[in-house]
Amino acid sequence: MENPRVREQVFLTLAAVFIAALIACNLIFRKFFVWEIPALGLIGLEPRMELSVGILAYPVTFICTDVLSEFYGRRRVSQLVTAGFFASVFVVGLVTLSNWVPAASWSAVGDDTFDLVFGIQGVAVAASMCAYLGAQYLDIRLFHYWKRRTAGRHLWLRNNASTFTSQLVDTILVTTILSLLGASEITPERLPILIANGVVFKWFVAVVDTPLVYGAVWFLRNRLGIEEAPADDRSARTRIF
Repeated sequence: MENPRVREQVFLTLAAVFIAALIACNLIFRKFFVWEIPALGLIGLEPRMELSVGILAYPVTFICTDVLSEFYGRRRVSQLVTAGFFASVFVVGLVTLSNWVPAASWSAVGDDTFDLVFGIQGVAVAASMCAYLGAQYLDIRLFHYWKRRTAGRHLWLRNNASTFTSQLVDTILVTTILSLLGASEITPERLPILIANGVVFKWFVAVVDTPLVYGAVWFLRNRLGIEEAPADDRSARTRIF
């Protein structure tokens, strides 16, 4: 028999990981790294990928929502997505306030350094949140659509079909909006390659994390005894607010 206390603890733990990963994306996105995959050149793609470090944290949010959707249904996960939105807005408010406060003469981080890292935080979060809301609610809808169509079978299909589509939308939206709003790192010339790199990386991670999703679902179902949400869960329409 399911233990309600364990069920709630699991939800809160995964919700904490989700919000932490979401906020981290908005705080660290201005650092970029190069990732080379020679095999991509064999199929005609650019093997040298230039990526924001924010992309390392963001796929974690989709893993969390897929696992939570499997057990808690659309209503509960939609509430978490909304909570993540307000958490991000709150954090950007704190960062903006911190940027306004003058640094002491002995501060290890001066005003210029702080502004260099967080100076366009408002722009970044505006772009990120537009993409976030669209992509996450799309992911939830598609996950439950495929769960209904397959009568709860083929977890790999709903996990990847929902994530592939939603992360494509997310990458296009956030990169394009940041470029239009003047992010210096995302020039019009660099925009197409950054979108392509982001999509390839996120799809790669989505495939790689499929065994992790299966493992998490198995553990929650068979070791913790948590019951899955029904495949025809229509308890609520997905809402932004």
